[in-house]
Amino acid sequence: MGNCAGRTDFEWVYTDQPHTQRRKEMLAKYPAIKALMRPDPRLKWTVLALVLAQLLACWLVRGLAWRWLLFWAYAFGGCVNHSLTLAIHDISHNAAFGTGRAARNRWLAVFANLPVGVPYAASFKKYHVDHHRYLGGDGLDVDVPTRLEGWLFCTPARKLLWLALQPLFYSLRPLCVHPKAVTRMEVLNALVQLAADAAIFALWGLKPVVYLLASTLLGLGLHPISGHFVAEHYMFLKGHETYSYYGPLNWITFNVGYHVEHHDFPSIPGCNLPLVRKIAPEYYDHLPQHHSWVKVLWDFVLEDSLGPYARVKRVCKLAEERL
Repeated sequence: MGNCAGRTDFEWVYTDQPHTQRRKEMLAKYPAIKALMRPDPRLKWTVLALVLAQLLACWLVRGLAWRWLLFWAYAFGGCVNHSLTLAIHDISHNAAFGTGRAARNRWLAVFANLPVGVPYAASFKKYHVDHHRYLGGDGLDVDVPTRLEGWLFCTPARKLLWLALQPLFYSLRPLCVHPKAVTRMEVLNALVQLAADAAIFALWGLKPVVYLLASTLLGLGLHPISGHFVAEHYMFLKGHETYSYYGPLNWITFNVGYHVEHHDFPSIPGCNLPLVRKIAPEYYDHLPQHHSWVKVLWDFVLEDSLGPYARVKRVCKLAEERL
C-alpha cells in the first residue's frame, strides 16, 4: 500500500492566494463589475422547480424495480441533486436574497437540501467561507484532501474508488481536519431534513427515500458532473491552482465552471459570472482551462502526476496560531 507512483506530497507554496490581489486590480480597472454583485432573482424559483421535480420522481419510483430505481437515481436524480448542491453553494454566498436577508438565504438552502436526503446546507456554509478566505490553507481549507487520502489513493483503481466515494470524504474530512462547534442552524437543518425524510417514507414507503439517497451518493460520486470537484483546484499545470470550464454543463450547475471568476468575486452569483469574463477578458483568456469534465476525471485516474496530492497548499496565519 501507499504511493506506488506519482506525487508523494502536496505542492507547498509560500505566497498568499492569488484571487485577493486580482480582485483589487480588477475592481480598480473595471468598477462596473460592482454592479454584478446583486442577488439572482431566478435562483429561488429554480430551486423550487428542482425540489418539486424530485418530489414527483419520488412518487413515480415508488413502484419501480430496484435496478430501474438505481438507474434513474444515477441518470436523472443524480443530476438534479448535484444541481441542488450547487444551488446551495450559490445560496451560501447570499446569492438568492442578498447579504441583507441572510436568514432567507439560510432557509432557502435548507429547502434546497430536502431532496439530498441528509442534512448538508448549514454545515457547507460554515466551512465554505474558509475555503475562500484561506484557499489551500493547511488545516483550514477542508476542500483539500488529507495526507491519508493522498498516500492511499495513488493508483488508477484506488483513485477511481476515491472518486466514487467523494460524498463520504467531503462529509467526514471537516470533522478530521478542522472540527467546529455545531451551530443552531445545523441542528434546525437536521431536524427539518429528518422530518422530510420521515414524511416521504410515511407517504410512499422505502423506495423513494432510497432513490433520494442514491441520487446524492451516485450524483456526487463517479458522475460526469462531479468532474467539477477535480477540475476546480487540482493542479493540472504547475503554478495554477484554480481553473475554469466554459462548457455546456454550466447550464445545469449554476455556472460553477466559471471558477476562477467565482474565486475572484465570490459575491457575484453564478448567473453573472460570464459577464465578469466579458468585462475583463484579459484576466481570463490566457489562463489554462478545462474543456470537458469527463476528460478531467479520465486524466485524474490515469495520469501518475494527478491524485489527491495534486493540490496547492499553504500555511496561513490562523493555522499557525492554532498550532
